[in-house]
Amino acid sequence: MKRRESLKTLLIGTITGATLGTAVSCKEDGTTPIISEVGNNLYGRTPAEQEWDKTTKAATYLTTDELEDISILCDIILPATADAGAATEAGVPDFIEFIVKDLPSHQLPIRGGLMWLNGEASRRYNKAFKACSDTEQIAIIDDIAYPDPDNKKPDMAYGITFFDRMRNLTMTGYYTTRMGLDDLGYNGNYANTWDGIPAEVLAKHEVDYDPEWIAKCVDQSKRLVIAEWDEDGNLLT
Repeated sequence: MKRRESLKTLLIGTITGATLGTAVSCKEDGTTPIISEVGNNLYGRTPAEQEWDKTTKAATYLTTDELEDISILCDIILPATADAGAATEAGVPDFIEFIVKDLPSHQLPIRGGLMWLNGEASRRYNKAFKACSDTEQIAIIDDIAYPDPDNKKPDMAYGITFFDRMRNLTMTGYYTTRMGLDDLGYNGNYANTWDGIPAEVLAKHEVDYDPEWIAKCVDQSKRLVIAEWDEDGNLLT
């Protein structure tokens, strides 16, 4: 199974706002930064929340080098495919940059993890992670993304924990954009259809629908029509 398909399988039914505890919004094209401009009444934010968003967005925590490393990691986790764009195309690094300021509990783990990553790249290849070749970067990532449970390496423990956090943030950021939702094939909530209680169930209980009633209530061509009743409670339409 391909990496993206594996992650999508893990994602279904598990990814919720609980990981982040904050609301975000995205532009419709799915390719611009996820965090939209704060304005009056935007996505149901209170004035205090709007002010928090404004202050948080204006702050700086991650450095340019750290954001470059994050961008590389995001696209290693969710690379582009023939049908979907890469994580960076959906603005996931911008999302993570916002989250580490909005939820400070991410700050030291992310910064420390990036330091570990660059330290490991220096140890193996005598250069920074972003200066490594694609093959060299994947060699490091494979050791922390898919650790061998039968061959635990204590020196990889911090990297494994860091990568788990990055994977969760990347998936959360990506699959809350239009691009990510399209990749999942998620259609959102839409009206269901109902054709009444199955005939075999009605027969079991020796009951049946009144033909006039069923014609009015289970006609799918009229399912968006608002019902009307007369003064005596009889269904008209």
